Amino acid sequence: MYFELVPRPDKKSSTMKKLLLLSIVTLLTFSNSINSQNLYFPPISTTATWETIDPESLGWCPDRINNLYTFLEQENTKGFIILKDGKIVLERYFGTFTDQSLWYWASAGKTITSFLVGKAQEENLLNINDRTSIYLGAGWTNCTVPQENNITVRNQLTMTSGLDDGVVDNHCTLPSCLDYLADAGTRWAYHNAPYTLLDDVLQSATTQNLNTYTQLKLKNPTGMTGGWATSDYDNVFYSNVRSMARFGLLIQGNGAWNGNQLINTTYFNEMVNTSQNLNKSYGYLWWLNGKPSFMVPTSQIVFPGSYAPDAPNDMFAGIGKNGQIVSIAPTRGLVVIRMGDAPDSSEVPFILCNQIWQKINELDCNLGVNDQEQSKISIVPNPAINSIYISNLRDENYLVEIFNMIGNSVLKASNQNTIDISKLNSGVYFVSIRQGHQTQIQKLIKK
Repeated sequence: MYFELVPRPDKKSSTMKKLLLLSIVTLLTFSNSINSQNLYFPPISTTATWETIDPESLGWCPDRINNLYTFLEQENTKGFIILKDGKIVLERYFGTFTDQSLWYWASAGKTITSFLVGKAQEENLLNINDRTSIYLGAGWTNCTVPQENNITVRNQLTMTSGLDDGVVDNHCTLPSCLDYLADAGTRWAYHNAPYTLLDDVLQSATTQNLNTYTQLKLKNPTGMTGGWATSDYDNVFYSNVRSMARFGLLIQGNGAWNGNQLINTTYFNEMVNTSQNLNKSYGYLWWLNGKPSFMVPTSQIVFPGSYAPDAPNDMFAGIGKNGQIVSIAPTRGLVVIRMGDAPDSSEVPFILCNQIWQKINELDCNLGVNDQEQSKISIVPNPAINSIYISNLRDENYLVEIFNMIGNSVLKASNQNTIDISKLNSGVYFVSIRQGHQTQIQKLIKK
């Protein structure tokens, strides 16, 4: 579609800006509509059949699917689904887990909260640019009045409240736990308590219970099941794997379900794009791939490259502790869902997300076995005791840096593929391998 903007000579530049903005919004709406029309949506009734598609029709080799399932089982996966344009390509459950089993979303559930905040704003029940104290009342933090009044709902959505995430329990939502560290908007930190309080903002703004509002605005229109439950200070969403897949399909459809636009497209586009300049890979509680840099929980280090370099650049995801993942790749038409136990102890397991995409890429029959092996950087042995060897490095110049679980750099090595790790304590580490402008991060277990 082509738009030609030719303002009258007597119009001011502001007119041009308004016309340009209107044209962009129109184009985005048209694009969103076309994308949604190409998707299949399963019936609202959860007892009805969900259509499937043959993996071979995507050029995937059936004999490689078992390698993916073996990997998932080794990583303590309970349930796994891949959708292609809404239809189920792969679905597998492990152990006693079934398609009816309930499991927690952990921080992947933050994406539901983000959706509901956008819906409440669309209904003029709140404005994300409002200060949070309008909805929670004065004194919801341990800050001075001016410091507290600087915190907005948008800051809660973007993890930029400025509140101290280094307190003893950063899940604690009591005012005594919410201390000032920096002005709102000037520091990014993965802080659970300000996020959790978005649920109170929603309940105050909508005058409805969180589960009731979720039922009306999300579950009823999509056929999702499940609900919120309180665990200590946290509100945690529980559902079966297929309900998480329904949510992923809704997001793949740009917030529309079978022609029914459930959320304002302007907010939707803000939600899944960079929301601030501190962590380029963070939207409104969504993790964004393909950005020039990213940050991780409990750390102020800015890592170069993407958090999932083997995933499509336009992939974005909700990622929760112990490997709860809803991942959407629009250009591939794929929604990838994983539920399960802890593959490692990280709060947001980026590495598992990336490894799953590695395995999905390997399903391609056009990629030979030798190509697969040559394309992957590998660390051996892993787990390791005294040293590791890094293979399949394509460049002569590279930097290897090892980080502990709180994001502190503990070892650096330039242009060395054999690295002595004997002095590291036992535990789980991130190994960052930078070649040129690209960075890969892999998990290392030190015995």
